Amino acid sequence: MLKKILSEQYIIIVRLVEVALVLLALPFLYNFIPIDKRASDTFYIDAGNKESIFNSLEENGYTVTLIDKMMMQVDQLPQNGWYTLKKKEHGRFSFFRNIYKHKAKTMHITVFAGETHDELLNRLAHDTKRNRGKLYQAYKKFSRFKEADIFAGQYVIARSAKEESLMRYLFNESQKILEIFIEKNFRHKPDQNTVKVLLTIASIIQKESNAIDEMPIISSVIYNRLNKNMKLQMDSTLNYGIYSHKIVTPERIKSDSTFYNTYKYKGLPPYPLGTITINALHAAMFPAKSRHLFFMLKPDGTHVFCENYTEHLENIRSFRAYQKKREKEKKRLACVKKTEEKVLDKNESNITH
Repeated sequence: MLKKILSEQYIIIVRLVEVALVLLALPFLYNFIPIDKRASDTFYIDAGNKESIFNSLEENGYTVTLIDKMMMQVDQLPQNGWYTLKKKEHGRFSFFRNIYKHKAKTMHITVFAGETHDELLNRLAHDTKRNRGKLYQAYKKFSRFKEADIFAGQYVIARSAKEESLMRYLFNESQKILEIFIEKNFRHKPDQNTVKVLLTIASIIQKESNAIDEMPIISSVIYNRLNKNMKLQMDSTLNYGIYSHKIVTPERIKSDSTFYNTYKYKGLPPYPLGTITINALHAAMFPAKSRHLFFMLKPDGTHVFCENYTEHLENIRSFRAYQKKREKEKKRLACVKKTEEKVLDKNESNITH
């Protein structure tokens, strides 16, 4: 009987030892659970709260388990910013526990207002020494509206960030700007088409003027013409894609058969034209109250606005007269300069002889 009791107790002790060994082995085994090789070595963490930190890691290819979350909170959670770690040099335990210690080296980049995504990607590829093709593939992956997905402004990026991580960061930061704007100015969350229309109007405003005080007035002209079922007839809408920042000629207006040509077709272009500022977006949402239907450039770079076509024609004639006068003055100055150079050459020739 005693032998039987001792045997049973021995078995219990063995089982307890086995359980203890398994529990002790779990952290060791956990440390060697592989981290996905496709996950980014350099990534941006949005540290708004714990969940946003974990979501940032998931977006960059890291599967975050319950144990990972516990490890990350042993010392402290990472703050907003770029981080870089070599997955092969860190076990899983060390990787998730010490993320906050591994800040990446950063640099500043600027996204200019009115840029198309092609212009932006070409400049990013050159300035950051990144692969243009990979940047383009990442842009296509994240883009919703072809243009205006990324807001104009200054951004901080990691010098070692891969193309997809870089583009994900630009899109996420711009999306946060857009979400704050929507939350502030809409009672109910708008659908994607409403947002696209708003961004398209903002991109037209941005192409027409960088003057903040003019933007709401230009916006009013757009809405007034749309409400009257008039064609927009704005050069800026033809500054899309490869034609961005190019002068719109009468020949171009006649030959362009796309729906970006608002001289031929009523309504808005099919997509936004380029990057925008928050000021242009605000003007698109809140146009000035006016009856203006036309505006024309003035010699000082600002615009003159009017309600009727007769007055608009007069403004056009006035600006064209200024252009002719300026062109005549340029030719006169070029002629004077040429004459002065001839006199100087002649004097130098006389000195040498």
